[in-house]
Amino acid sequence: MGHKLTCFSNQTVKKMTKSKVTELEQKKEKIFFGGGLKAIEKQKAMGKLTARERIIALLDEDSFHEYDIFVEHDSHDFGMQNKELPGDGVIIGTGRICGNPIAVFAQDFTVAGGSLGHMHARKITKIMDYAQNMRIPLIGINDSGGARIQEGVNALAGYGEIFFRNTLASGVIPQISVILGPCAGGAVYSPALTDFVFVVDKISKMFITGPEVIKTVLGEEISQEDLGGARVHSEVAGNAHFFAESEEECFHQIRKLISMIPANNMVKATAEETAEPKRRYKIDKIVPLDPTIPYDVRDVIRSIADDSDFFEVMELFAANIVVGFGRIDGETVGFVANQPAVMAGVLDCDSSDKAARFIRYCDAFNIPIVTLEDLPGYLPGIDQEHSGVIRHGAKLLYAYSEATVPKITVIMRKAYGGGYIAMGSRHLRADFVFAWPQAEIAVMGPDGAANIIFRKEIMEAENPEEMRKIKIQEYKDKFANPYVAASKGYIDSVIAPDETRRFVAHALRVSKNKTVLRPQKKHGIPPF
Repeated sequence: MGHKLTCFSNQTVKKMTKSKVTELEQKKEKIFFGGGLKAIEKQKAMGKLTARERIIALLDEDSFHEYDIFVEHDSHDFGMQNKELPGDGVIIGTGRICGNPIAVFAQDFTVAGGSLGHMHARKITKIMDYAQNMRIPLIGINDSGGARIQEGVNALAGYGEIFFRNTLASGVIPQISVILGPCAGGAVYSPALTDFVFVVDKISKMFITGPEVIKTVLGEEISQEDLGGARVHSEVAGNAHFFAESEEECFHQIRKLISMIPANNMVKATAEETAEPKRRYKIDKIVPLDPTIPYDVRDVIRSIADDSDFFEVMELFAANIVVGFGRIDGETVGFVANQPAVMAGVLDCDSSDKAARFIRYCDAFNIPIVTLEDLPGYLPGIDQEHSGVIRHGAKLLYAYSEATVPKITVIMRKAYGGGYIAMGSRHLRADFVFAWPQAEIAVMGPDGAANIIFRKEIMEAENPEEMRKIKIQEYKDKFANPYVAASKGYIDSVIAPDETRRFVAHALRVSKNKTVLRPQKKHGIPPF
């Protein structure tokens, strides 16, 4: 029996195609509304954009391409078989930021509170795998009530799959977490495993156990904002790297970051045309000669960075050290600088953690490190010792020693004791170490050193105070200067302050192709 051949006219084909396209658009439109108008209005009432609005606002215009739009949940317990969850509460896709390809996912709080179920997690892990395979940055916008209780262990398994991929991608592609709503329980571990966490005031919330659990277990009352709000994580806990007053400001920060870092660990950040620092930043007028007078080290950074542009990381946490990105000769560099305006720039537990993590990021992604040193040493005290300053301080030593990218250090004023060694010294294999003429490099400050070394002479003198002054000056002349270290080859050049940019730029140029061979090993064991 033969087959009957059906033929359609061109007009019929066009009508059928149009009908199918119309059907497609209708299906998409329904999904685009997420959890519905009421849920969207509630989202807006909280001062929050919807998931799609966030993606559109963040990415270059008309660059977003969405995938897995028609994915549905596969839960059949507790009445879930009767519920529709458009896209299963998460949007995934690819696009561009400042022309750079990126992968992105955004949880949709209007759909079941953005809760994570089996298919929700599969969508996220799919875009994570894509980002790693294609070697492009991954941005995750978190706005979720946590694991979907109705799906039980499947939801927990989903989180585990995400955490595993976060770890695999660490040091391979930039991973950025944006907290734009609640992020509780196991959900907070994924952001903690990523490179940079962005938060927005009064919108972002992160905690392992919420206020209700704390009240039940411990009897303590605290609000969500005071427990895990944006300021808490930016200023106190140190879990957030960038703080913004609005979602718009947050997206601007992300775009800035993407423009300054490389797409993956096999390439370098895109270079820009060099630009001289702004004239108002005069390095020799920023830093006082008196080592006891504070100043803002960020102005020193701006005096040597292209166009005086400095993008600070973790600005509100451990402010006694400053880290962030800038450019010199058009190339991205990472700045690490003691901040004399806060606690005299001493190192402590938090500042050591902050600097060490930033250094390891720069090293992983081929970003040279410029260190500006001016510190009296590590912060003494019972609290610091009991908080593990030995372990935390060792992280900084480990990070500098481990780093194989070009490392340039400038000693501006004080470099005392263990702090001198820890801040990118020659002994931790800095490639170039420069010092200003007023630099003091010693085991400790002249006052303390003189009191120990010349104790007997001071006590036996007719005028002990006058003798102390003489001995302090004697110590300064003999040890508290850069020339002793320079005579041993620990300092490459003693330079005038206004020569800093020129010397640093030259050092970066000649070390561009730096290659270091290290002992073969699976990995080191840093002092976590």
